[in-house]
Amino acid sequence: MSDVHTFAGGPLDRASHLRTNSEWLSTQLADPASRIVPLWKQQPLVTRRRDGIGWLSPVDLADYLSSGVPTIFLGNDNDGIAHFAIDITVFEEANKSEPFIQVGRFMDLRSIALQLPLGDPSTLGTAKAILDWNARHGFCAVCGNKTEMRDAGYMRKCSDDTCNAEHFPRTDPVVIMLAVRGDQCLVGRQAMFPQHMYSCLAGFVEPGENIEEAVRREIMEEAGIKVGDVSYHSTQPWPWPSSLMIGCFAEAESEEITIDGLELEEARWVSRSVLRDVLNGATDQGVLLPPPMAIGFQLIKAFAEMD
Repeated sequence: MSDVHTFAGGPLDRASHLRTNSEWLSTQLADPASRIVPLWKQQPLVTRRRDGIGWLSPVDLADYLSSGVPTIFLGNDNDGIAHFAIDITVFEEANKSEPFIQVGRFMDLRSIALQLPLGDPSTLGTAKAILDWNARHGFCAVCGNKTEMRDAGYMRKCSDDTCNAEHFPRTDPVVIMLAVRGDQCLVGRQAMFPQHMYSCLAGFVEPGENIEEAVRREIMEEAGIKVGDVSYHSTQPWPWPSSLMIGCFAEAESEEITIDGLELEEARWVSRSVLRDVLNGATDQGVLLPPPMAIGFQLIKAFAEMD
């Protein structure tokens, strides 16, 4: 599991066959042995030492559970103990003090991810993505009537019996790619990036495209570089709000850069030797890389380490 990206490699058995078993779910939500992580304003509870998820028992959360706030089933651990997530934002929006401060703190997942044990960011990423999806889909996209949560949070159904439409969480595929040419790779920066930070180019896969086509189109659109062969590296779930980053290398067939001025503020070719210096801590190259939890960093690192 050492090669699994942050936000992947979750330890729980998702046990999707149990999501429709309302009797079993109710029993687990009444069992003091079950574990529940609350999220407040999209931020999960982590321990006071920031070394793990701030799991609570149904007893700790009895008032929230009885109020009917959104609760989703995350899965079972190796001992068969059920794990859930609950969104307490609405319940606590009038509360000026942060709840459960004696247990831990509610923290931004992106800021805490690298401090958590392997697998915890995946569990919290799932919780965040599914709860966020439920919060965004309170009305039917077909007829406009209210929807109701079903299948332990993994489906919403239209409340209008004449419509009866079912809605499921979506995952948006995003290609993130490093164009390479000989000993160099193409990196770019957006205006929002910290000064001197560069990363891989990226973009959403459009309907009717395969991964290779999306890679070639995005690199051409953003940097004016023609690309030939495309090879797959790895993927990373990215719960902002719910994407799957598909990491690729792309063989560039041209070198002259023409940025679009929309997605990118700047793009440049960087040599493997420069990247190695940066990875070894050099600060005089005018290049900063994204944080290690990002698949963009891992793609650049993999290229720098190639012989």
